[in-house]
Amino acid sequence: MKKLVMLVFGMILITSCSAIKVATDYDSKADFNKYKTFAFYKTGIDKAEISDLDKKRVLRAIESELVAKGFTKSDTPDMLVSIFTKSREKVNINQNRNFGYSFGFGWNPFMYGNMNTVNVSQYTEGTLFIDFIDKEKKELVWQGIGTGALKIQNREKKEARIKEFVKEIISRFPPGQEEK
Repeated sequence: MKKLVMLVFGMILITSCSAIKVATDYDSKADFNKYKTFAFYKTGIDKAEISDLDKKRVLRAIESELVAKGFTKSDTPDMLVSIFTKSREKVNINQNRNFGYSFGFGWNPFMYGNMNTVNVSQYTEGTLFIDFIDKEKKELVWQGIGTGALKIQNREKKEARIKEFVKEIISRFPPGQEEK
């Protein structure tokens, strides 16, 4: 029974950690219909505190999502794309109180009462900011922020998680056309 409870709890924890919370903000006066082309803003991207390999993964994922939405990468873009990242360690502590019978050996092998278990898990929570900047005005016009657990088990899973983050964030762009 205890193993079953631990298994169910572990499944809930894994599921809850895999969700990505997305928030967006934008300039309500910006005309998002005028943006057709994009380029990456190297100055901003260089400041992101992740490895160069992860930067490449993020940029490829952003490019893929924007192209799928009908945007074109260009040397003379309408908007610039920049990224910023943050991470922090998170700890989950859960106490389970189980009531029931316990059978065993030794003094008083039949017991009734409560048994408490404490489950502690630690993971890294990452936040990815994707900024869209009006090239002409040099002003931020849209920002998407995705926050969720980071899983760095192997290269393939890391790449899949980055794509998932980017897809969730870019799905909210442009404003008013979010995926339902």
